[in-house]
Amino acid sequence: MTSSSLQSVSFVVLTWNSASYVRECVESVLSLGGLLQTLYVVDNGSSDGTLGVLSGIAARDRRLRVLPQPENLGTTVSRNIALRLALEDGSGYVCVLDSDTVVSRAAVEGAVAALGADPSIGVAGPTLVSPEGSEQMSGRALPTLGIKLRKACPIGRVQAAGEGMERPAAPVVDGVQDVGYLISACWVMPVSTLRRVGLLDEHIFYAPEDADFCIRVWRSGLRCVRVHGEPVVHLYQRISKRRLVSRMNLEHVKGLARYFLKHRYLFNPGIPPR
Repeated sequence: MTSSSLQSVSFVVLTWNSASYVRECVESVLSLGGLLQTLYVVDNGSSDGTLGVLSGIAARDRRLRVLPQPENLGTTVSRNIALRLALEDGSGYVCVLDSDTVVSRAAVEGAVAALGADPSIGVAGPTLVSPEGSEQMSGRALPTLGIKLRKACPIGRVQAAGEGMERPAAPVVDGVQDVGYLISACWVMPVSTLRRVGLLDEHIFYAPEDADFCIRVWRSGLRCVRVHGEPVVHLYQRISKRRLVSRMNLEHVKGLARYFLKHRYLFNPGIPPR
């Protein structure tokens, strides 16, 4: 691997009926210049014109590789398709992005700098903000049954208590904060983390694939951190919140059941230490 490739980043974006916002996301990545190695966009069987938008951009910029799938494969199988390619393309880092994000060079470079300065960090996530500028809780405590039950409760103060339990307790040191897990709207990691930890768990269709990956990072001896600095804009659709009874909510429950069984805890994950 050359010295220049150590600073190059491959980006992985997943789309599903994302035509109304994916152009801004893709163009923000393509504007990163020499920092960008390749942008892989995996489309999960969109039916709204997303592929047309992507094809038009790809015809003008060879750094964009569009990987269309015939149906919605979920967040893990589809992202793994691109992550396998990213492991082979010679870049030093991988950034996993949601299609409703807008990145800046400063945000990506800040995460890469944190990773380069401390080899104990396995994955870093920049600050996420809404389009209006309000900060999102992108780094959280690992899920527990208590947190999930409180957040599912229809009583507002109980929901708020659950959200409060998710706030990471670690201090911010030199702009970096240890968190249990990072929501996968924006992850930056060296390719060595993927080789050490493995790909996303394809038995989880939708969620909590982010918590599962991050707890595996912790258990491999590495850290998950939030970088407090230049933000990434995130629309934050929260598709599982749209209807109480939906396929996504059912898949979330199934994913949580697998997560708790796999990692053998309900109330205390034991990491990171508090």
